[in-house]
Amino acid sequence: MVWAVNGANGQPIKIPCSCPPSRDVFIDALRKNVQAGHAVNNPNIGVQFPVDDSIGAQITRITAALITIQNLNGPGSGCPAASTTLVAQQTALREGNAAPAAPAPAPPAPTPDVASPPANSGGDDVARLAPDLGFEAGRNPNGTGDCDGALVGANGQPVKVPCSCPPPRDVYIDALRKNVQAGHAVNNPSISVSFPLDDSKASQSARITAALISLQNLNGPGVGCPAASTTLLAQQKAL
Repeated sequence: MVWAVNGANGQPIKIPCSCPPSRDVFIDALRKNVQAGHAVNNPNIGVQFPVDDSIGAQITRITAALITIQNLNGPGSGCPAASTTLVAQQTALREGNAAPAAPAPAPPAPTPDVASPPANSGGDDVARLAPDLGFEAGRNPNGTGDCDGALVGANGQPVKVPCSCPPPRDVYIDALRKNVQAGHAVNNPSISVSFPLDDSKASQSARITAALISLQNLNGPGVGCPAASTTLLAQQKAL
């Protein structure tokens, strides 16, 4: 199915037919995330939901909505930003061109302190410890810009992903490095990024989350490659 965002070719980006979710499902998930202070299905990602009418607060609420739909069914598993107009709303707010309505209110909750990336997490450490994406772009193209992804859907068939996903390793490592050095997604600053260097399972899982965030925000807020274009979720589950 085509939806809300056009790609570089001027054509609507393909998304799962189940996206976006129904409003009641979206609101229920958003409420749970706000109350927890993080994405319930991806605890490494903090969620803030300020209730004032400032532009900053509106942008943060849209980020909370994006995090919620992108992690609706599990870590990095949900609906892409392209299934909504949320990124366009956020861009309009940043550029001062509009004041769109924020997502429906949910109870605010304190947000945990965002941890800064380790001081020694430089480029070499990122390249050395970056999780392998486990998949290559361009498999079984269907002629409409979609290809098979690494994840098999409920119907037993590979989930369709953009044929450009996942990105080449050098593009992925460069984006991940920039995000780690910034301590947040450069293209989506409300989402923090942690990249611990030890070998504990928690640290390995955090590095996979950093990789997922980098991919999902590769080209802008919520615009990038879906988790289904990699084996990262399977790697995380296996830890």
